[in-house]
Amino acid sequence: MSTLFPIFEIRFLPFLLAVLLSAAFAVALLFYPHIAWLWIGFGVAVLLFLVGVHDMVQTRHSVLRNYPIAAHLRFLLEAIRPEMRQYFFEDEKDGLPFSRDKRAVVYQRAKMVLDVRPFGTNYDVYREGFEWVNHSMAPAPMSKEPFRITIGGPECTRPYSASVFNVSAMSFGALSANAIRALNEGARLGGFAHDTGEGGYSPYHRAGGGDIIWEIGSGYFGCRNPDGTFSADTFAAAAANEQIKMVELKMSQGAKPGHGGVLPAPKVSVEISLTRGVPTGQDCISPSRHSAFSTPIEMMQFIAEMRRLSGGKPAGFKLCVGHEWEFLAICKAMLETGLYPDFIVVDGKEGGTGAAPLEFIDHIGKPMREGLSFVHNALVGIGARDRIKLGASGKIISGFDVARAMALGADWCNSARGFMFALGCIQSQSCHTDRCPTGVATQDRNRQRALVVADKRERVANFHRATLHALAELTAAAGLAHPNAFRPIHISHRLSPSEVATFADLYPALGMGELLAGSDNPRWKRPWEMASATSFRAVV
Repeated sequence: MSTLFPIFEIRFLPFLLAVLLSAAFAVALLFYPHIAWLWIGFGVAVLLFLVGVHDMVQTRHSVLRNYPIAAHLRFLLEAIRPEMRQYFFEDEKDGLPFSRDKRAVVYQRAKMVLDVRPFGTNYDVYREGFEWVNHSMAPAPMSKEPFRITIGGPECTRPYSASVFNVSAMSFGALSANAIRALNEGARLGGFAHDTGEGGYSPYHRAGGGDIIWEIGSGYFGCRNPDGTFSADTFAAAAANEQIKMVELKMSQGAKPGHGGVLPAPKVSVEISLTRGVPTGQDCISPSRHSAFSTPIEMMQFIAEMRRLSGGKPAGFKLCVGHEWEFLAICKAMLETGLYPDFIVVDGKEGGTGAAPLEFIDHIGKPMREGLSFVHNALVGIGARDRIKLGASGKIISGFDVARAMALGADWCNSARGFMFALGCIQSQSCHTDRCPTGVATQDRNRQRALVVADKRERVANFHRATLHALAELTAAAGLAHPNAFRPIHISHRLSPSEVATFADLYPALGMGELLAGSDNPRWKRPWEMASATSFRAVV
């Protein structure tokens, strides 16, 4: 909760005690200057006071700015020994040492700290699920240029040259103004794109000057009529901005597909009201489904209209794959109408969110790899893969994560979690409470001041640059010139201590045009028969 006097919040208690003790010892020394222990106490109190002042004015550590003096305990515990540090940061979901191989690496790369390691891998290479890139005995020269791809099909008149690694969808409202500014300014410095999330194209996106992918969700925030329906005129006016490079229709989000959402009334500030085009102080509803279309054919027509209204910029959609016949229905609608998206972003159910029901987080939607492989093969099966680019998102952080996704068909990858770590996120899991300790996921101005944009934008750009460098090294080691040359055969997966399979074995490929020719493959035959271009419901 924001307050006029944030210094009286409990997080400032150690600093207040230092102030009070300094004053108390000073008064005591006026009457008893000959008592030695009073001088010692005064010196300690003043030292703590100065440490607290330094914590609040320094710009390198967000948590120290929000928790002066007290936060030093965290850094002390981290420094005791590597085992203690690993204990505090271990990812409990998969049992892998997340700090060493994910979050700690992001911090190091964002701060441009040497991230090489002594000894061997920290993974159990014989554990079920371990994966690796198969290297070449004839490595290729490492690329010196950042990897980029061109997004835009035949109907697109303003294609976009995108980095293969970009900021995934995170809305203003979910993230603080300072976080949005740092991400976008980092994107400008590093030459990559920043997805707005469905919360709208805010002034903080505009101020950064970085390339924007404008995501349009079911609430049509930033392009809606007063009744919540889509406004073509408002959309066209905003999409004309040169900063916006692509427009993206959000069908579903990985962490809570089919759920929708609510931004509670107390969080709907004047800023968010203006950005989203909703009333101030009222619940902001994101419906679970779109009102602008109701069938696959209408969806393709709507995406084509988005491309037209934006002046020919790439238009596509994002989804977490659910019922397979529904995506195949979209494929049939493409064939029937001749209208194709320029790109599709496949979000995995492992993707993050500020808040969602446990059942949705754990048990709704396809994981990214299965969804990505399915979408890639479906487009191959209808002969449309060459004209549609594929993005992937869902716990993608490292260069290996990018290579693995590209082996399954992705043309580029988006990361939310990684860039949040670069901003200073410590995964306190308080995003939904508005009490983020590092100022990343809060609308409390007193807390978000901890995130210093000038410092964090550099870390965002550093993380992107270092990750692409790592990807270039992996690509060269595999004997390839560009990561888009990765194929399923290049990635191996351990099934058991004595069994290994490549992704080519685990994710069988569909032949070019095979669905059009009438595939007898039982994996595809039944869902293809159930799909209809005129309805998202199954044909039974």
